[in-house]
Amino acid sequence: MNTSSTTYPVAIMVAIALAGCAIGPKPPASMTTPASTAPAPAAVEAAAPARPATSGPGAGNVAGQARTFSTQLATYTAVNFESVPGWRRDDFAETWPAFLGSCKVLTGRGDAWKEVCDRARKVDDKSSPSIRSFFETEFAAYQIRDDDRKPDGVVTGYFEPEISGNRSYSPPFIYPVYGQPEDMLFVDARKLPAGNGTVPVRVQGRDVIVQMGLSTRDMGAPGLYALDLSTITRDTLDRRVRLRIDGKRLMPYYTREEIETRGAPNAKVLAFVNSATALYEMQIQGSGRIRMPSGEVVRIAYAEQNGQPFRPTLVGSANSKGKSAVRTRGGAIELDPDDDDDEDLSAVKTRGFTLAKPVESGAVMVPGRKATGDVIGSGIKDPSYVFFKETIGSAGGPVGAFGVPLSAGRSIAVDPRSTPLGFPVFVSTRAPGTGAPMQRLTIAQDTGGAIRGAVRADYFFGNGTQAAANARRMKERGQLWILLPRGLAVAAASTSTLRTRGGAVGADLPQCLVPVEGQCVDD
Repeated sequence: MNTSSTTYPVAIMVAIALAGCAIGPKPPASMTTPASTAPAPAAVEAAAPARPATSGPGAGNVAGQARTFSTQLATYTAVNFESVPGWRRDDFAETWPAFLGSCKVLTGRGDAWKEVCDRARKVDDKSSPSIRSFFETEFAAYQIRDDDRKPDGVVTGYFEPEISGNRSYSPPFIYPVYGQPEDMLFVDARKLPAGNGTVPVRVQGRDVIVQMGLSTRDMGAPGLYALDLSTITRDTLDRRVRLRIDGKRLMPYYTREEIETRGAPNAKVLAFVNSATALYEMQIQGSGRIRMPSGEVVRIAYAEQNGQPFRPTLVGSANSKGKSAVRTRGGAIELDPDDDDDEDLSAVKTRGFTLAKPVESGAVMVPGRKATGDVIGSGIKDPSYVFFKETIGSAGGPVGAFGVPLSAGRSIAVDPRSTPLGFPVFVSTRAPGTGAPMQRLTIAQDTGGAIRGAVRADYFFGNGTQAAANARRMKERGQLWILLPRGLAVAAASTSTLRTRGGAVGADLPQCLVPVEGQCVDD
């Protein structure tokens, strides 16, 4: 895979037929789709004529180039940059630092990214027109649609919360903030046999290894454990199953209720905070700041999670207009952008969800302390649980799932199955509260348990009171365009693949647009 400073087509690696089909550098104006087939939620600029390359190997359009391709969750359609609503109005200089931050990771992801990022670091003119020209030269734009080929999705917001805490247990600071447990084990779901039987396994360090040559009759042998496959959730994005040892068995890692009522003695307590609800919100946000009585601020970031499904306790199944606040499809929680039940002050609004606020009992088990009464937990029913790590404080944003600091106003969280982390994504939506058009180039640098779906973005607003207010109000319709480096190989099915609602006929579509270990992998 090679690129140059001129334009090259994007090579599409057809996962089914193992054949490549190229995506053109720039489609003609007649191929544009946002303005003609699905109006953007904000004002749409009139489509300008295409500006194809005038020199170099990629000049012009190549006959037979694919304009549309699909994965399990999404369909991608090539568009002209000029047809993307708000493209020429955005201040691209604001996105440049976030993009260069992503390049620190992307440089190691193959020749296409290395060469793009090498040229980015050599850009001297940091003005918006110059940077916009860089993206137009180095990337091709594709509108993302869901599996029903609908262009509209949901854009929500999140922020970096700050809560009061203490290094030691001292009421009201009674809720432990845990680091990653030392007794958590992992197994690659792709290496597990099919079915719901019980298999013998060994533990090597933190890895669980299935003993394929043995049977259940060998379970009593030294060093062998029994793993009941019927208890396993296999469809995590990273395909890692989180486990623990229970006698001679391996079990799914503890649920939230089990952690709160039994404690987590194999996990370091980073701090104690005074609100179970605030801690839960910080777990959903994925990062936060803990302000100590001395004024010290401890910054924490996501380290691990317990492997249990994200099932938040939601306020009300319907609002006053009878609209469903959430709907489910295939077991995944989705947001309803028509939901306008925004004023329930007994609840917490976060990342597009309205969460029921539990009655805090204070009866949470703390490792090393003797319980003085019944331990019933915080009352939060979501079985998922996030463990944190302490990070070095800096003036920048918190570190997201991509491993780089987030940029307020320019970083988004996405579903990495359809939108790979690190990639530029143009978002067209409306600002919270005012409804003004919000159309800008962002960088996909984070993800989260609540962020699922092809046309789904979670906008990072930063930290502070205003950022929190904007994030909690943000739930708008939006459209997304991903920018793919010219010459990048992506997993996709050919345009001839027949699709039905929620699937395809005659093809086993890949799940991940760009498979990356630890983020999104295919079986």
